Amino acid sequence: MRAIVYSGTGPSSVLRLVDRPEPSAGPGEVVVRVVRSGVNPTDWKHRSGAGLSDPVGEVAPGQDGAGIVEAVGPGVGHVGVGDRVWLLLARNGPAYGTAVELTVQPANRVVPLPDGASFDLGAALGVPFVTAHRALTSGPVPRLAPGALAGQTVLVAGGAGAVGNAAIQLARWAGATVVTTVSSPKKAALARAAGADHVVNYREGDPAAEILALAPAGVDLIVEVAPAPNLALDFAVARVHATIAVYAGNGGDHVALPVLTAMRKNLRFEFLVLYTLDEKLVQAAVEDITAALGDGAVRVGEAAGLPLHHYDLVKTADAHDAVERETVGKVLLDLD
Repeated sequence: MRAIVYSGTGPSSVLRLVDRPEPSAGPGEVVVRVVRSGVNPTDWKHRSGAGLSDPVGEVAPGQDGAGIVEAVGPGVGHVGVGDRVWLLLARNGPAYGTAVELTVQPANRVVPLPDGASFDLGAALGVPFVTAHRALTSGPVPRLAPGALAGQTVLVAGGAGAVGNAAIQLARWAGATVVTTVSSPKKAALARAAGADHVVNYREGDPAAEILALAPAGVDLIVEVAPAPNLALDFAVARVHATIAVYAGNGGDHVALPVLTAMRKNLRFEFLVLYTLDEKLVQAAVEDITAALGDGAVRVGEAAGLPLHHYDLVKTADAHDAVERETVGKVLLDLD
Protein backbone atom coordinates (compact mmCIF):
# COMPACT_ATOMS: atom_id res chain seq x y z
CA MET A 1 0.00 0.00 0.00
CA ARG A 2 1.08 3.61 -0.54
CA ALA A 3 1.90 5.63 2.55
CA ILE A 4 3.32 9.04 3.36
CA VAL A 5 5.88 8.70 6.15
CA TYR A 6 8.69 10.48 7.98
CA SER A 7 11.31 9.22 10.41
CA GLY A 8 12.61 12.49 11.78
CA THR A 9 11.07 15.90 12.35
CA GLY A 10 11.70 18.83 10.07
CA PRO A 11 10.19 20.78 7.15
CA SER A 12 7.64 19.24 4.84
CA SER A 13 10.48 17.85 2.72
CA VAL A 14 10.95 15.07 5.32
CA LEU A 15 7.69 13.54 4.07
CA ARG A 16 8.19 10.76 1.56
CA LEU A 17 5.98 8.38 -0.39
CA VAL A 18 6.70 4.70 0.25
CA ASP A 19 5.15 1.30 -0.32
CA ARG A 20 4.40 -0.71 2.80
CA PRO A 21 2.72 -4.08 3.55
CA GLU A 22 -1.03 -4.05 4.02
CA PRO A 23 -2.02 -4.19 7.71
CA SER A 24 -4.32 -6.74 9.31
CA ALA A 25 -6.87 -6.28 12.09
CA GLY A 26 -6.09 -7.67 15.52
CA PRO A 27 -8.53 -7.99 18.43
CA GLY A 28 -10.54 -4.78 18.86
CA GLU A 29 -9.09 -3.26 15.69
CA VAL A 30 -10.46 -2.10 12.34
CA VAL A 31 -8.67 -1.75 9.01
CA VAL A 32 -10.02 1.17 6.99
CA ARG A 33 -9.32 1.94 3.34
CA VAL A 34 -8.87 5.71 3.51
CA VAL A 35 -10.69 7.77 0.89
CA ARG A 36 -10.02 11.20 2.39
CA SER A 37 -7.48 12.31 4.96
CA GLY A 38 -7.97 15.60 6.80
CA VAL A 39 -4.92 17.80 7.39
CA ASN A 40 -4.83 19.89 10.56
CA PRO A 41 -2.30 22.29 12.12
CA THR A 42 -1.39 19.56 14.62
CA ASP A 43 -0.07 17.45 11.70
CA TRP A 44 2.58 19.90 10.57
CA LYS A 45 3.42 20.81 14.17
CA HIS A 46 4.07 17.16 15.02
CA ARG A 47 6.04 16.71 11.80
CA SER A 48 8.15 19.82 12.35
CA GLY A 49 8.83 19.03 16.01
CA ALA A 50 7.24 22.32 17.08
CA GLY A 51 6.91 21.41 20.75
CA LEU A 52 4.55 18.47 20.30
CA SER A 53 6.44 15.23 19.69
CA ASP A 54 9.51 13.62 18.22
CA PRO A 55 8.82 10.41 16.31
CA VAL A 56 10.55 7.22 17.28
CA GLY A 57 10.89 5.23 14.09
CA GLU A 58 8.71 5.67 11.03
CA VAL A 59 5.31 7.35 11.34
CA ALA A 60 2.57 8.41 8.94
CA PRO A 61 0.73 11.67 9.70
CA GLY A 62 -2.99 12.29 9.82
CA GLN A 63 -5.37 12.35 12.78
CA ASP A 64 -8.58 12.57 10.74
CA GLY A 65 -9.98 10.65 7.82
CA ALA A 66 -12.90 8.89 6.19
CA GLY A 67 -13.19 5.72 4.19
CA ILE A 68 -14.54 2.18 3.99
CA VAL A 69 -13.99 -0.67 6.43
CA GLU A 70 -11.72 -3.29 4.89
CA ALA A 71 -11.52 -5.74 7.81
CA VAL A 72 -12.51 -6.03 11.47
CA GLY A 73 -10.82 -7.94 14.26
CA PRO A 74 -12.38 -10.08 16.99
CA GLY A 75 -14.56 -8.13 19.40
CA VAL A 76 -15.60 -5.39 16.96
CA GLY A 77 -19.36 -5.17 16.51
CA HIS A 78 -20.32 -1.57 15.75
CA VAL A 79 -18.94 -1.58 12.18
CA GLY A 80 -18.49 -4.25 9.52
CA VAL A 81 -16.70 -4.78 6.22
CA GLY A 82 -17.94 -2.34 3.59
CA ASP A 83 -19.26 0.24 6.07
CA ARG A 84 -18.55 3.94 5.52
CA VAL A 85 -16.75 5.44 8.53
CA TRP A 86 -14.90 8.48 9.80
CA LEU A 87 -11.75 8.41 11.90
CA LEU A 88 -10.49 10.53 14.77
CA LEU A 89 -7.22 10.71 16.71
CA ALA A 90 -5.79 8.15 14.31
CA ARG A 91 -2.18 9.11 15.13
CA ASN A 92 -2.71 9.38 18.87
CA GLY A 93 -1.10 6.03 19.59
CA PRO A 94 -0.82 4.17 16.26
CA ALA A 95 2.34 4.91 14.27
CA TYR A 96 0.38 5.19 11.03
CA GLY A 97 -2.42 7.73 10.82
CA THR A 98 -4.58 8.52 7.79
CA ALA A 99 -2.04 9.59 5.13
CA VAL A 100 -1.99 5.94 4.04
CA GLU A 101 -4.18 3.81 1.81
CA LEU A 102 -4.98 1.39 4.64
CA THR A 103 -4.88 2.26 8.33
CA VAL A 104 -5.47 -0.06 11.28
CA GLN A 105 -7.15 1.66 14.22
CA PRO A 106 -8.62 0.82 17.62
CA ALA A 107 -12.36 0.32 17.27
CA ASN A 108 -13.18 3.39 19.39
CA ARG A 109 -11.48 5.60 16.79
CA VAL A 110 -13.72 4.36 13.96
CA VAL A 111 -17.22 5.85 13.73
CA PRO A 112 -20.06 5.05 11.31
CA LEU A 113 -20.55 7.76 8.67
CA PRO A 114 -24.20 8.34 7.68
CA ASP A 115 -25.04 7.64 4.05
CA GLY A 116 -25.95 11.28 3.49
CA ALA A 117 -22.53 12.53 4.67
CA SER A 118 -19.71 12.76 2.14
CA PHE A 119 -16.19 11.48 2.72
CA ASP A 120 -15.09 15.13 2.56
CA LEU A 121 -17.31 15.86 5.54
CA GLY A 122 -16.20 12.75 7.39
CA ALA A 123 -12.53 13.67 7.04
CA ALA A 124 -13.24 17.18 8.34
CA LEU A 125 -14.89 16.09 11.60
CA GLY A 126 -12.23 14.78 13.97
CA VAL A 127 -9.89 17.44 15.32
CA PRO A 128 -12.05 20.51 14.53
CA PHE A 129 -15.41 19.18 15.72
CA VAL A 130 -14.21 17.23 18.76
CA THR A 131 -12.21 20.30 19.84
CA ALA A 132 -15.23 22.54 19.31
CA HIS A 133 -17.46 20.13 21.23
CA ARG A 134 -15.12 20.09 24.20
CA ALA A 135 -14.90 23.89 24.19
CA LEU A 136 -18.68 24.25 24.09
CA THR A 137 -19.15 21.77 26.94
CA SER A 138 -16.42 23.21 29.17
CA GLY A 139 -19.03 25.29 31.01
CA PRO A 140 -22.16 24.15 32.82
CA VAL A 141 -23.57 22.25 29.80
CA PRO A 142 -21.99 18.75 29.74
CA ARG A 143 -23.53 17.55 26.46
CA LEU A 144 -24.79 19.12 23.26
CA ALA A 145 -28.23 18.56 21.79
CA PRO A 146 -30.93 20.77 20.26
CA GLY A 147 -31.82 23.32 22.94
CA ALA A 148 -28.86 22.53 25.23
CA LEU A 149 -27.46 26.05 24.77
CA ALA A 150 -30.80 27.84 24.37
CA GLY A 151 -30.74 31.30 25.93
CA GLN A 152 -26.94 31.44 25.94
CA THR A 153 -24.66 33.65 23.86
CA VAL A 154 -21.44 32.08 22.62
CA LEU A 155 -18.51 34.14 21.34
CA VAL A 156 -16.31 32.25 18.89
CA ALA A 157 -12.93 33.87 18.31
CA GLY A 158 -11.76 33.34 14.74
CA GLY A 159 -14.99 32.07 13.26
CA ALA A 160 -13.47 31.50 9.81
CA GLY A 161 -11.03 28.85 11.05
CA ALA A 162 -11.83 25.13 11.01
CA VAL A 163 -12.45 24.88 14.76
CA GLY A 164 -14.28 28.21 14.74
CA ASN A 165 -16.49 26.99 11.92
CA ALA A 166 -17.22 23.77 13.83
CA ALA A 167 -17.99 25.70 17.01
CA ILE A 168 -20.44 27.95 15.16
CA GLN A 169 -22.25 25.01 13.60
CA LEU A 170 -22.47 22.97 16.81
CA ALA A 171 -23.45 25.96 18.97
CA ARG A 172 -26.21 26.94 16.56
CA TRP A 173 -27.48 23.33 16.47
CA ALA A 174 -27.57 23.41 20.28
CA GLY A 175 -29.66 26.61 20.25
CA ALA A 176 -27.12 29.29 21.18
CA THR A 177 -26.92 32.79 19.80
CA VAL A 178 -23.47 32.92 18.18
CA VAL A 179 -21.26 35.98 17.89
CA THR A 180 -17.91 35.58 16.17
CA THR A 181 -14.87 37.72 15.53
CA VAL A 182 -13.02 37.82 12.21
CA SER A 183 -10.27 39.90 10.60
CA SER A 184 -11.64 40.62 7.12
CA PRO A 185 -14.83 40.95 5.07
CA LYS A 186 -14.03 37.67 3.28
CA LYS A 187 -13.80 35.82 6.58
CA ALA A 188 -16.97 37.56 7.76
CA ALA A 189 -18.83 36.08 4.79
CA LEU A 190 -17.54 32.61 5.66
CA ALA A 191 -18.58 32.95 9.31
CA ARG A 192 -22.08 34.00 8.26
CA ALA A 193 -22.26 31.03 5.90
CA ALA A 194 -21.36 28.78 8.86
CA GLY A 195 -24.39 30.15 10.69
CA ALA A 196 -23.08 32.92 12.95
CA ASP A 197 -25.84 35.27 14.09
CA HIS A 198 -23.49 38.24 14.42
CA VAL A 199 -20.03 38.86 12.98
CA VAL A 200 -17.61 41.46 14.37
CA ASN A 201 -14.44 42.56 12.59
CA TYR A 202 -12.01 42.98 15.48
CA ARG A 203 -9.72 45.15 13.38
CA GLU A 204 -12.33 47.86 13.00
CA GLY A 205 -14.01 50.21 15.48
CA ASP A 206 -14.61 49.06 19.05
CA PRO A 207 -15.25 45.30 19.00
CA ALA A 208 -16.02 45.16 22.75
CA ALA A 209 -18.71 47.83 22.44
CA GLU A 210 -20.13 46.10 19.37
CA ILE A 211 -20.33 42.74 21.14
CA LEU A 212 -21.89 44.25 24.27
CA ALA A 213 -24.48 46.01 22.11
CA LEU A 214 -25.48 42.54 20.92
CA ALA A 215 -25.25 40.95 24.39
CA PRO A 216 -25.67 43.73 27.00
CA ALA A 217 -25.18 41.36 29.97
CA GLY A 218 -22.11 39.83 28.33
CA VAL A 219 -21.51 36.49 26.66
CA ASP A 220 -21.86 33.17 28.47
CA LEU A 221 -19.08 31.22 26.79
CA ILE A 222 -15.99 32.18 24.79
CA VAL A 223 -14.30 29.70 22.46
CA GLU A 224 -10.80 31.15 22.35
CA VAL A 225 -8.02 30.52 19.83
CA ALA A 226 -5.70 33.40 20.78
CA PRO A 227 -5.86 34.16 24.53
CA ALA A 228 -2.80 36.40 24.70
CA PRO A 229 -3.96 39.10 22.24
CA ASN A 230 -7.66 38.61 23.00
CA LEU A 231 -7.65 38.55 26.80
CA ALA A 232 -8.66 42.20 27.27
CA LEU A 233 -11.57 41.78 24.86
CA ASP A 234 -12.63 38.54 26.55
CA PHE A 235 -12.66 40.15 29.98
CA ALA A 236 -14.60 43.13 28.66
CA VAL A 237 -17.41 41.06 27.13
CA ALA A 238 -17.62 38.05 29.48
CA ARG A 239 -20.62 38.05 31.79
CA VAL A 240 -20.48 36.98 35.42
CA HIS A 241 -19.98 33.18 35.61
CA ALA A 242 -18.83 33.01 32.00
CA THR A 243 -16.45 30.31 30.77
CA ILE A 244 -13.43 30.97 28.57
CA ALA A 245 -12.39 27.75 26.80
CA VAL A 246 -8.90 27.97 25.28
CA TYR A 247 -7.91 25.47 22.61
CA ALA A 248 -4.86 27.15 21.02
CA GLY A 249 -2.15 29.69 21.77
CA ASN A 250 -2.15 31.76 18.59
CA GLY A 251 -0.45 35.08 19.15
CA GLY A 252 1.63 34.00 22.14
CA ASP A 253 2.11 31.14 24.59
CA HIS A 254 1.93 33.21 27.79
CA VAL A 255 -1.01 35.10 29.29
CA ALA A 256 -0.85 37.63 32.14
CA LEU A 257 -4.09 37.08 34.02
CA PRO A 258 -5.68 39.94 36.02
CA VAL A 259 -6.72 37.77 38.95
CA LEU A 260 -9.02 40.20 40.77
CA THR A 261 -10.89 41.07 37.59
CA ALA A 262 -11.44 37.39 36.91
CA MET A 263 -12.55 36.80 40.49
CA ARG A 264 -15.07 39.63 40.41
CA LYS A 265 -16.72 38.02 37.39
CA ASN A 266 -16.45 34.48 38.77
CA LEU A 267 -14.85 33.48 35.49
CA ARG A 268 -14.01 29.87 34.68
CA PHE A 269 -10.99 29.20 32.47
CA GLU A 270 -10.56 25.83 30.76
CA PHE A 271 -7.64 24.78 28.60
CA LEU A 272 -8.02 21.79 26.32
CA VAL A 273 -6.10 19.51 24.01
CA LEU A 274 -7.45 16.32 22.49
CA TYR A 275 -4.49 14.03 23.13
CA THR A 276 -5.04 13.83 26.89
CA LEU A 277 -8.81 14.17 26.83
CA ASP A 278 -10.57 11.54 28.92
CA GLU A 279 -12.04 8.81 26.72
CA LYS A 280 -15.51 9.42 28.15
CA LEU A 281 -15.35 12.98 26.89
CA VAL A 282 -14.11 11.86 23.47
CA GLN A 283 -17.00 9.43 23.15
CA ALA A 284 -19.50 12.06 24.34
CA ALA A 285 -18.25 14.29 21.53
CA VAL A 286 -18.56 11.45 19.01
CA GLU A 287 -22.14 10.75 20.07
CA ASP A 288 -23.20 14.40 19.91
CA ILE A 289 -21.47 15.02 16.57
CA THR A 290 -23.20 11.91 15.22
CA ALA A 291 -26.53 13.31 16.35
CA ALA A 292 -25.78 16.65 14.69
CA LEU A 293 -24.86 14.80 11.50
CA GLY A 294 -28.17 12.97 11.63
CA ASP A 295 -29.98 16.28 11.93
CA GLY A 296 -28.14 17.68 8.90
CA ALA A 297 -26.63 20.41 11.09
CA VAL A 298 -23.00 19.79 10.11
CA ARG A 299 -21.70 20.76 6.67
CA VAL A 300 -18.51 21.56 4.79
CA GLY A 301 -17.73 23.51 1.64
CA GLU A 302 -17.93 27.14 0.60
CA ALA A 303 -21.67 27.28 1.28
CA ALA A 304 -20.98 26.15 4.85
CA GLY A 305 -18.20 28.68 5.39
CA LEU A 306 -15.43 26.07 5.03
CA PRO A 307 -13.90 26.01 1.53
CA LEU A 308 -12.30 22.67 0.61
CA HIS A 309 -8.78 22.33 -0.78
CA HIS A 310 -7.98 18.91 -2.27
CA TYR A 311 -4.48 17.48 -2.72
CA ASP A 312 -3.43 14.11 -4.08
CA LEU A 313 -1.62 11.89 -1.59
CA VAL A 314 1.68 12.45 -3.41
CA LYS A 315 1.26 16.19 -2.71
CA THR A 316 1.03 15.77 1.07
CA ALA A 317 4.00 18.10 1.59
CA ASP A 318 2.15 20.83 -0.31
CA ALA A 319 -0.95 20.16 1.80
CA HIS A 320 1.06 20.55 5.02
CA ASP A 321 2.57 23.78 3.71
CA ALA A 322 -0.89 25.11 2.88
CA VAL A 323 -2.10 24.48 6.43
CA GLU A 324 1.05 26.00 7.89
CA ARG A 325 0.40 29.11 5.77
CA GLU A 326 -3.03 29.26 7.44
CA THR A 327 -4.96 28.66 4.24
CA VAL A 328 -8.59 29.45 5.01
CA GLY A 329 -10.78 26.39 4.75
CA LYS A 330 -10.22 22.64 5.05
CA VAL A 331 -7.27 20.87 3.45
CA LEU A 332 -7.91 17.26 2.39
CA LEU A 333 -5.81 14.49 0.88
CA ASP A 334 -7.48 12.40 -1.83
CA LEU A 335 -6.66 8.69 -1.79
CA ASP A 336 -9.44 7.32 -4.01
